[in-house]
Amino acid sequence: MAAFPRPHRRRRAGIALALAFAVALAPLVAPGGAEPTAAATYPNPGYVTGSTYTHDPEVVKKPDGTYLLAQTGDNIPLKTSGDRTAWADAGVAFPGGMPWVHGYTNGTNTVWAPDITYANGKYYLYYSASTFGSNNSAIFLATSTSGAPGTWTNQGAIISSTTSNDWNAIDPNLVIDHTGRWWLSFGSFWSGIKMIRLSNVSGLRLDSTFASIAGRGGGAIEAPTIHYRDGYYYLFVSFDRCCQGAASTYRVMVGRATSVTGPYLDRNGVAMTAGGGTEILASHGSIHGPGHQAVLADADADVLFYHYYDDAGASRLGINLLGYSGGWPYVY
Repeated sequence: MAAFPRPHRRRRAGIALALAFAVALAPLVAPGGAEPTAAATYPNPGYVTGSTYTHDPEVVKKPDGTYLLAQTGDNIPLKTSGDRTAWADAGVAFPGGMPWVHGYTNGTNTVWAPDITYANGKYYLYYSASTFGSNNSAIFLATSTSGAPGTWTNQGAIISSTTSNDWNAIDPNLVIDHTGRWWLSFGSFWSGIKMIRLSNVSGLRLDSTFASIAGRGGGAIEAPTIHYRDGYYYLFVSFDRCCQGAASTYRVMVGRATSVTGPYLDRNGVAMTAGGGTEILASHGSIHGPGHQAVLADADADVLFYHYYDDAGASRLGINLLGYSGGWPYVY
């Protein structure tokens, strides 16, 4: 265990809400540019309008072609968009509260880092309950056939951690591998990113599988998301510190593997279990601490969603596209 193993990440929902000011976002850099070679060349987020405050955004494309975003906050705030540009608040998943998480959240309804997937004709929403600096944490599942506020059913806890564990049950991400098997990656600080098997019907834990897929020796790593493309599984994680406003140092790192369970290596061949990771997005200009990334394969390109902090310290929605050069992703 690290001397300062904070599961932080995200989630200063209350603090971040207080910092949310209306600001205009930077326009999108023209797509198709060269692969970045230094942080100074990273593009600004694409142009978005409407309700642009977010923290730990996760986005799914619905069968009707619209977008549904879930984020950290009280009762799981939701947003919708018809075009991936204009976003509107759409209520919360659980307007009646979430008493089943209170044992992990000190009695509050603030939960972290939701992950949303549409499969089997319904939505599967994984999310984590914890408090800052603690690994007394749990990941829960909710399902809905429509994704609308108030239609979600609590399916219970998937996995939990205690202070006796050297890992932390937060930051869930469901990945369906190319054979149709379901996996959940998760983790923050402590001994790093873990993976378990799930049922591809219920979405609940399937067996005792428990693997380590990335870590920094107790250092700051969290927010895993795994994306399959052209024979590779890409593991995106956030390194360093979230939730410090404009002083945040979050940055997006990636490694890849030919198996969903790894081993994941960075571009230099360093294993992500040994601290490896290739940086693809970091602070630049007025974009501070970009991270808690999610990747969606859309009709035009793979799309990277994330939050970042503006100069005033407000947490904002970032959207860019992903290109690939030599099999390695870059942001444009």
